[in-house]
Parts: sequence; C-alpha cells; structure tokens
Amino acid sequence: MFLQTLGFLLLTPMSGSPDAQAVVKLLEARYHPAQTLKATFLERYLENGRLARVEAGVAFFRRPGKMRWEYESPEKNLFLVDGKTAWFYVPADHTVTRVPVKESTDWRTPLALLTREMKISRVCARVTLTSLEKPANPENVLLSCELRAEQPKGHPSQGGSRAQESQTSTRLLLEVGPNTGSLDRVLLRDRGGVEVEFRFTNWQINPSLPESLFHFDAPRGVAVVNGDLSAQTPKN
Repeated sequence: MFLQTLGFLLLTPMSGSPDAQAVVKLLEARYHPAQTLKATFLERYLENGRLARVEAGVAFFRRPGKMRWEYESPEKNLFLVDGKTAWFYVPADHTVTRVPVKESTDWRTPLALLTREMKISRVCARVTLTSLEKPANPENVLLSCELRAEQPKGHPSQGGSRAQESQTSTRLLLEVGPNTGSLDRVLLRDRGGVEVEFRFTNWQINPSLPESLFHFDAPRGVAVVNGDLSAQTPKN
C-alpha cells in the first residue's frame, strides 16, 4: 500500500535494512501496476487492548485516488472517496457526511494511495522490519512505518465510519507476504490506547470496475452534511 518504487529508493539510507528494502520493493511491484484493486476486509477497533467493534465488507480501489468501502456487517454503510471528496453514508440514519479529501482525518483516506503515484518519504519518516511483535500470519513479516508529522493522524472510530484526530498516532504496521508482496494487514497504533486494524484477503488485481462505482449520488430523502468525519459521534 502507498509504497512506490521511486519513493522507497529515496528512503534507502533511512531504512537501514536490506531485508526491509526487499520486502517493500516486493510490495511495490505487486500493487504499483494495478489500475484497479478489490479485496475483502475485516476491520477491528480496540481501545486500551479491549475489542470495541468488528466490521467486515469489500473494498474497491481505482486510479487515480478513488476507493469504495462497502461495509456489510454488522450493519450496512458506505465510505467512498471519489478523488476529491470523501463520503460516509449510513442508510439507517438517512444521512451522508462529505468532506474534502485533503481535510479528512479518516484513516482509510490515505489508503487511496494504493492507486496513486506516491513517494513513501511523504508518508513515513522511517521504515524497518520489526520483530517486537508477531504477525497475524506466522509466515508473514511486519514493516514498521513511523509516520511523518505532517500526515493525517486520524483513526476511524467505532462503526468503521468516523475518525478522531490524534496527535499521538505515529506508528503504522504493514503485514506483508514475504514471497508474494501481498498486503495482508494494516495496523494503526495510537499511543492514546487506540488500535485500528484492517485485514485483507482475496486481493484481485485489475478487476473490471466501472467508473460509476466511485461516484456518490445521495438517495432521495437523505440529508447531506458538510464537515469533517471526525465531528460525528461514534455509535456504540
């Protein structure tokens, strides 16, 4: 995810680990050529080590910088980025929140970089392999990304829908298949005790995805609210 070859080469002196470089290059090689992507995801939200919510669905990505997260469990909702605007739609609430992508603090927003040319130096101040904790899949490896201060540090809150800005979110873990370059897991760890984890399976490279899938038109009777998704109140 959001790891492109040129950007990584610029970071070589900082990573300090040939093994980390090899893993990142493999990750880049897998996703860089893709014009579209599709994957099944599981999202877990934890507070102080306690599991607060689990959600699941399907995510779609399309160049340049578009994505669609269809949440199917435990309730249906939609998070969509059309390249300029991030939309969050809750059918049960008959509301949709929209915010310019550049102003969104939702942690899913940077994942749109899977479908953009992006230098890792703009995202991570340092990238290394970590052995301080174990990957979910023992055959995988973990890349530790220290986020740059200027990057959005929000994280999605309960409901897989909203974000709360945190100035202490400085670490991102990427779990990667060392032989395939597959991005299997993304973990954001906030020093305030919040963890948001995305697990990905069934990656499809260049599936046929219509452009219309990445446009949002509010259904009749749905209220459109302008503002940051972080302003929304999480559901319990």
